[in-house]
Amino acid sequence: MPVSSATSDFISPCHAISSGWKLGLTLFVIVLASLIPLEHWPAQGLLLAFVFAGLSIAGVTSGYLTRRLVLFLPMLLVFGMSVPITQINQAAAWSWMMGLWMRCTVAFLAGLWLIHVLPFPELLATLVKWRCPILLVAMLAFMYRYIFILWEELARLRHAREARDFGRGSLKMRWITNAQLIGLLLLRAMERAERTHQAMLARGWDGSPRFLGDDPRKVR
Repeated sequence: MPVSSATSDFISPCHAISSGWKLGLTLFVIVLASLIPLEHWPAQGLLLAFVFAGLSIAGVTSGYLTRRLVLFLPMLLVFGMSVPITQINQAAAWSWMMGLWMRCTVAFLAGLWLIHVLPFPELLATLVKWRCPILLVAMLAFMYRYIFILWEELARLRHAREARDFGRGSLKMRWITNAQLIGLLLLRAMERAERTHQAMLARGWDGSPRFLGDDPRKVR
């Protein structure tokens, strides 16, 4: 398990790799994990060990990794268990499920390594260099920018609800109020998106994301 520090100012050899190589290496590991059959499980284990080594070198702590796996593995477990339940050929179903668990775990850990060593703006700039559809890059940029604003908006709505019911109420009432919160958050998100879009159009937005150091004359 990785044991080194995962502080934001920690610079490891993984951080020194160029952005293109970081993204390319991550995609290579994910594709390779999906192509290795379950019969060659030592190769899958070797690939998993390689990813763990990368996480350790990058400075990812055991606590950070454990918290992420605790959130990810139960969902993967439930999804994987649904396959043998619905299949007649149990042997093939269980084999497929084990392969799914291994591949998804490797892909998830590789993604964790990428987001730890590659800042999101650099990832977007790399996708642009790789000729990724500009619409997809713009969507990712907006998602990264406004997900935190929506999270803060949700926190304010929850705080206002708790101020009215003091955190009490039956389970049924809490389900109802949570559904109302989601609906209200959706309405506020749509209103904010409309205002943001109008403001961006007023400032000359043409659908192309900008990055620091870009020459506007070269952006198409």
